[in-house]
Amino acid sequence: MRQISVRKMSICALMCALLCILGPLAIPIGPVPLSLTLFVLFLSVEILGMKLGTLSFLLYLLLGFFGLPVFSGYAGGAAKLLGPTGGYLFGMIFCALCAGFFLERFPDQPALQLLGMLIGLLLCYLFGTLWLRALLLPKKPGFGLWDALMMGVLPFIPGDLCKIGLAFWLGRRIRRSLPASLSAASQG
Repeated sequence: MRQISVRKMSICALMCALLCILGPLAIPIGPVPLSLTLFVLFLSVEILGMKLGTLSFLLYLLLGFFGLPVFSGYAGGAAKLLGPTGGYLFGMIFCALCAGFFLERFPDQPALQLLGMLIGLLLCYLFGTLWLRALLLPKKPGFGLWDALMMGVLPFIPGDLCKIGLAFWLGRRIRRSLPASLSAASQG
């Protein structure tokens, strides 16, 4: 088993802390708020790679699960994680894995890396939308897939695409400034 250096652990913890600081900042526009969580997730993966970027997000979820107010609107606890928007949070795990896989598999092909981020976003949308529909259907009879898309996906597409672009641009700049031993390309 490969050991993780103290520097890599420190950057992973720093990205988790950034998630805990920026994740709660949200604009409530319905059951699914507008937040910066996805931006920081993509930034983490761009800087740390698939494994450590996903690990930093899993640590964030764990902190929130145990009650720290790190989720949107300064909420925490299992009820928030298992509530209507929890599917998007769990979907972000697949988002991080997909984006990180493309980043590491195609280190010199920015277009494919962006494609990986977009596919990851679609996975997040899919998981979150199905979860949202499943949880709201008993409360709102007739609440269909289209309703869940209108509530949890369509209003967010332009902003999420901007988050991807900014995280990709900023993450690449940060990664280039890190020593080679810390870059996502050296995660292997």
